[in-house]
Order: sequence, then C-alpha cells, then structure tokens
Amino acid sequence: MDRDGDKCGAEQQPQRQLWPFCVTWIMDVVLKGIDPSTSRAVLVGCAAILLSLHLYRWLRQRRGSGPPGPFPWPLIGNAAQLGKAPHLYFSRMAKKYGNVFQIKLGNRTVVVLNGDSIKQALVKQGPDFAGRPDFASFQYVSSGNSLAFGTSTDFWKEQRRVAHSSVRMFSTGNPLTKKTFECHVLTEVREVLKLFVAKTETHRFFQPMNYMVVSIANTMSAVCFGKRYSYEDEEFRQVIGRNDQFTQTVGAGSIVDVMPWLQYFPNPIKNMFNNFIKLNLEFTTFIHDKVLEHRKSIQSSTIRDVTDALILALEKFTDKTQSSMKKESDYVTAAIGDIFGASQDTLSTAMQWIVLVLVNYPELQLRLQQEVDRVVDRSRMPSIEDQSQVPYVMAFIYEVMRYTSFVPLTIPHSTTNDTSIMGYTIPKNTVVFINQWSVNHDPGIWSNPETFDPERFLDQNGELNKDLTGNVLIFSLGKRRCIGEELSKLHLFLFTSMLVHLCYISPDPSRPPDMGYTYGLTMKPNGYYIAVTPRDDIGFDIARCCYK
Repeated sequence: MDRDGDKCGAEQQPQRQLWPFCVTWIMDVVLKGIDPSTSRAVLVGCAAILLSLHLYRWLRQRRGSGPPGPFPWPLIGNAAQLGKAPHLYFSRMAKKYGNVFQIKLGNRTVVVLNGDSIKQALVKQGPDFAGRPDFASFQYVSSGNSLAFGTSTDFWKEQRRVAHSSVRMFSTGNPLTKKTFECHVLTEVREVLKLFVAKTETHRFFQPMNYMVVSIANTMSAVCFGKRYSYEDEEFRQVIGRNDQFTQTVGAGSIVDVMPWLQYFPNPIKNMFNNFIKLNLEFTTFIHDKVLEHRKSIQSSTIRDVTDALILALEKFTDKTQSSMKKESDYVTAAIGDIFGASQDTLSTAMQWIVLVLVNYPELQLRLQQEVDRVVDRSRMPSIEDQSQVPYVMAFIYEVMRYTSFVPLTIPHSTTNDTSIMGYTIPKNTVVFINQWSVNHDPGIWSNPETFDPERFLDQNGELNKDLTGNVLIFSLGKRRCIGEELSKLHLFLFTSMLVHLCYISPDPSRPPDMGYTYGLTMKPNGYYIAVTPRDDIGFDIARCCYK
C-alpha cells in the first residue's frame, strides 16, 4: 500500500468538503450584503473552520507512526512557544512526549532528539542523520560551500577529511606541532593578560569579553594564516567586530529558514536577514583574500600553515579524481572560513564562561591555583606536558562545558533516507534538532546536574574519569563531530592554567555578575565587569615571554 497515497487521500477528503462550504458561505453572505457585525461573524467563522481543519490534520498525524508532539498553530507552528531558551522548552517537551518528539516551525516539521536518542541517531545510525536541511540561510555561509553547513556527499567527506588532517598538522598532530601551537596560545594569552592588568590599573573594573574574542582570533590567525595581527589593526578589528553582529542577525536567518515568505515584503526580519547575508559576504571576502595571498607565494616544499596545507591537499585530490566540482579554491576558502569562524565564536564563548565561573566561585579559583602551583615551577609557564598532572584543571573545564552547555543545540541536521528511531518513522529530508543540553543536564547521568561541581569528574584516586568526560556533549557526535575538538580542549587547558597561574580575578562588587546568557549560535554570558591583578606570590613579570 502506498504509505503517502492513502494517508494523503484520507486527510484531503475533509478539505474537499470544508473548503467549498466555506467559500460558498462567504459568497452567499457577500451577495446578500453584510453589515459590520455580520462581517466579524464571517471572519470568526472562517477562522474557526480553518483551525478545526488544522486540528483535524494534526490529530490524524498523531495517529500515524511519527513522533508525538505539541499542537502547532497555523502559519507559525510552535515557533512562539520556543521562547528565549529553546533548549529548555525542548527539555520540558521531552519530559512530556519522550526523547523523540516533533514540532512545527512555520510549515516545516522538525524532529527534536534528546537524551539517549542523540547517540543512537548520530553514532549508531550516523549516515541516516548526517544531512543538512535545505535552509535558505545555509546557502549564504561561505557562498554555499561550507563544510559545517554543507550536505553530506562523497566530495564533502573527502573535503572534511583533508580539513581535519590539516588542522591536526598545525596543532595537535605530533610533539613538534603541539609545541608550536602551544607557543601561539601562550603568546596570545600573555598579551591579553597584560591588557587585562593594564585595564584594571586604568579603570579598576572592565568588561573582558571582546578582548577574549580578539585573543582567540589571533591564535587561529596564526594557525590558519601564519601570522598574528596588532590589536589595533583596522581590517582585523572589523572582522572581529562582525562576530557580535553575526550573532545578532543569525536568528533572523533561522526564522527565514522556516518562514521563507518573510523574505518577500518589508519587515524587521527581512532587514536583519539582509544584514546576515552582507556579513557572510564580507567575512568570505576576507578569507578569500588571504587564500589568494597564499596561492601567490605557496611552495610545495614548505607548508607554512593550515591554508597552505588545504590548498595543496585539495589540489592533489581534485587532480587525482578529475573532479568536475568548482575550483578547489572555493572549498579552501570555505574550509578556512569554518575553522577560523567557528573556533573564534566557540572558544571565545568558552573562555568568557570560564572567567565568569572563576569570579563567581572564588574557592574554585584558589583550588585551581594550588594545583597548578604544585606542578608548574615559578620560572616557567604551564605547558601541554603538565596536562595529565593537573586533573582538577581538566575536571573544571569539563564541568564548565557541561554546566553551561554553551552550544545547547547543534547546527540542524536532516535525514538522508527514510529511517526510524526509537520506534518512530522519520521520512527522508526531515529537519532534525539535536538538544545537547538535555544530555549535559540529564539526572540519569549526572547527580545534581544543576550544581556546578568539578569533583564529579574525578575518581576516588583523584584522577580524571575519562568515561564520564566522554558524556559531555559540546562538539556533537558522529559524522558531524567538530574537527577542532582536540584543538579547542587543548587551548582551554592552556588558557585556564596560565590564567590561574599568573593572576587573580575578582568581580565588581557594585555590579555583581550573574549566570544569565544571550541565546544565539552559542550561549554567551551576559556582560560582566572584572579586575585582574598579578598574584602576589608569583615572582616574575607577567609581561615576560613564554619562551626565552
């Protein structure tokens, strides 16, 4: 039996009966002439009929084999119910309907995965859930060639493999590249801490968020382009400045994705969406110019940075396969844009949360200082080799990631085939949301999940419990797992250990910070004010270079 045929026939029959009745009724009234009270009655009656039809179709769908879910309103679906924290709404709905349920956003059906269904979908059934939706906003990210936002194809898989190996080559691939990456990070952390101390001396309390964005961007610029920029470089400041603007406008892209009709008449969402398009074009142009500069000076015998590595690797691949795809430079630009842009947003957000947690929990700041002091001599900086000897530092970082869940939802997935999960049928090309927050706050995994407690990640011997750290979900899973995960964790370790080794951070008592946030691609903490002072018992100049 045709699954769609009979079902659609059954659902469309009431429409064939109701729509002629509704139209005939309106025409009869119009022909007779109506007064205002009758006009209002006509509108109310039509609205009631349309709502009844919508409710009938929803009830018919619930009796099918698809996931359950809340009642969607006409035109907007469940969009108005999401509020300012969609991950919390999804978690509430999961308690009511189970870890797999569906909602409507505009006219799009969206399946939302929570808890244990996430690993089932992304790991055990990875190929079925590895797609990306055909959203309008996605075509404007890296001119439609983005690794992160692109759909899964054979060429995409090879592009991703090359990008992953290139990132590792210049960060964590071997002891030499690790040491080079370490120097990039420590140099930038040293610079930003010098700036923090200077700001404290000048203003007493200041907001550190934008400076951390610049610090991360400079680290990734060194990895991707082989150079760092002055904090005063105008071009670089413009690129960094677009970070906040992008966060503010990306929401408009999300709305247009599910309500595309908003693009076609003047309204605030259309204006924000146009800004979203403009920002993406400017960012892609910046990256493309850097790639062109590399192409003019590249030598296959000397690979200087990730951009060089990607140019040579993708060129070799396209020559080998005689690919009919676009010129590989488009894909180099797209891959570099993903690596540079995503790390800038994700890592700077993580650093902002780390600093906020340190000022809110001064006893943890002291505990971290004591552990780093025990391992790291006063004559040197913390290093990658120290990581295994400071388990509490790593436990703290994992708890920040778990507790804040600053990437609560992944980029939307879609199904590549007709499939099923947890007994529910999911058609091909269905949009799928992954609620990572639900895993990080699952009381079945974590005792007292709403309490910040790094100790949960330490075993009875005080060592890091790696089985438990594997349950923290920030970088997604499976075929879409973030290629910069290892680099990001290493960066956060060096930043945290160097910060507590050199400085003490205190809040502004007149403006005590809270743990509130602004929702976007990542959940950024609300603005806060801090003071940063060198630790009294550290006997060296904070401005000294990390390497003599």
